[in-house]
Amino acid sequence: MITRSSELFPPSLQLNEDEIAAIDRLVPIRQHAAGDILLREGAVARESYFLLSGCIRSYYLVDGIEKTTAFYTESEPVASHKSYMTQTPANHFLACVEDCTVVVMEYHAEQELYRDFPRLESVCRMSMEEEFGKQQEQMANFIMSSAEDRYLELLEKRGDLVHRVPQYQLASYLGIKPESLSRIRKRIAQRTSV
Repeated sequence: MITRSSELFPPSLQLNEDEIAAIDRLVPIRQHAAGDILLREGAVARESYFLLSGCIRSYYLVDGIEKTTAFYTESEPVASHKSYMTQTPANHFLACVEDCTVVVMEYHAEQELYRDFPRLESVCRMSMEEEFGKQQEQMANFIMSSAEDRYLELLEKRGDLVHRVPQYQLASYLGIKPESLSRIRKRIAQRTSV
């Protein structure tokens, strides 16, 4: 478990005492309960997060129906990138699926850190670029695969979500209705029991 926010940076980045003190002063670690909304549609994202424990979901409301677009779990960054970077209203929600422990980066604190310690900005930028690449690949895979293939990939790469997330949220994430997810699970169970 990370006890100081400065421990989030790779060991290869040797932080000096001033950097460590600034990070620990400006970047708190917080607890949130399951069900807490970290960001609401229409609000400006003033914080981004690094998830130490728990699960956070990103979703949109479309005609009153929740459409899940992402689940974040341990050791993943969580942000409404466009809203946070441009300080404009978000068009989606971020909510805790489980009790969560997060490192909180407040927008103005981040700007202060980058101003005072420019090398931290380049490390964070590289991390963000890597995250954007992952998201782009996930979107392409989602578009090009069937619902069953998406579920099988989820089982292979993020199987823990099946036990951590309500079925209706998982179905929404896969782009299907809960009944369809039940049918897919049943088909897979029948094939594996033969």
